[in-house]
Amino acid sequence: MTKEPQRESRAASISLLGGVLCLDFANTVDWRTSAKPEEILNNYRDLVDWARHVGFIDDRRAGRLSRRAASRGSAARRAFEQAIQLREAIYAVFVAFAHNRLPAREHVDRFNQILSGFMSQARITPGPDGFGWSWSGDPDGFDSVLWPVAWSAAELLTSQDSGLVRQCRGGGCGWLFLDKSRSHRRQWCHMKVCGNRAKARRYYERLKLNK
Repeated sequence: MTKEPQRESRAASISLLGGVLCLDFANTVDWRTSAKPEEILNNYRDLVDWARHVGFIDDRRAGRLSRRAASRGSAARRAFEQAIQLREAIYAVFVAFAHNRLPAREHVDRFNQILSGFMSQARITPGPDGFGWSWSGDPDGFDSVLWPVAWSAAELLTSQDSGLVRQCRGGGCGWLFLDKSRSHRRQWCHMKVCGNRAKARRYYERLKLNK
């Protein structure tokens, strides 16, 4: 009996429009602000697929993590639950930034709680171009795929770029992105997707008004 090939998850091909790792992670829910948001990360395997897709783990490490998750389901589920909590905290904090509001204390506290657990793994190490950050924890630990995400969010929160976080104005989208445009007036995560939809919607609304 031949084994059917495993279907690739949506997490392995999701568009990366955030401009920075932590925002791409926050965008792993499609149609965030619609009546029917679509979850991209449904299990730990999806999380591994996403980490490989964005490029901070390779195929070999992804394979090891997936095999470990298959044999240690409870531990993998706990790491996955932590990933969703981290994602939702990041999203809530940066949505507030996008709308020039202070984030709710509970979301900041939740982010700090997760970040503090990872900081004990951080190390300063020398490299060919000087010193940089590295991680001393088990590279095959289930939560290892979250370390770069949490660090990315911490760096963005404490940088001037935090003021460039925007939320897509496309109807129902709600994705976050870093506005690096010259005018800093970008409105959509992607002009050819949400931008064109918004323009088409305005066009048909004008047609209705002129009838």
